Amino acid sequence: MNDSQYNLLTDTLLLAVEEAIEDCGVDIDYEGSGGLLTLTFKNQSKIIINKQAPLHEIWVATKFNGHHFAYQDQQWVDKRGGGEFWQFLSDAVSKQAETPITLTAPEL
Repeated sequence: MNDSQYNLLTDTLLLAVEEAIEDCGVDIDYEGSGGLLTLTFKNQSKIIINKQAPLHEIWVATKFNGHHFAYQDQQWVDKRGGGEFWQFLSDAVSKQAETPITLTAPEL
């Protein structure tokens, strides 16, 4: 993957996360800027999702831990545990919002 492809994929992903948060029905604030997306929960905990352009990765920092995702086989995959990005994010958001939330990738 070249830098242009990476930037297109990650910009699309961050926008999709914003839309999924907006549509989830739970009050979660978000702010995106320059390849960084911060989700803030009622309990003031945060999840930070950011682009790591030199590595062509997405990094996610939660209240509990951090994960690095690489694009493989048409999806973002956790380099540590092999999990898929949207499932991981749904689980992390559910924990920090203290309510079950399922976030899904938009249909392309």
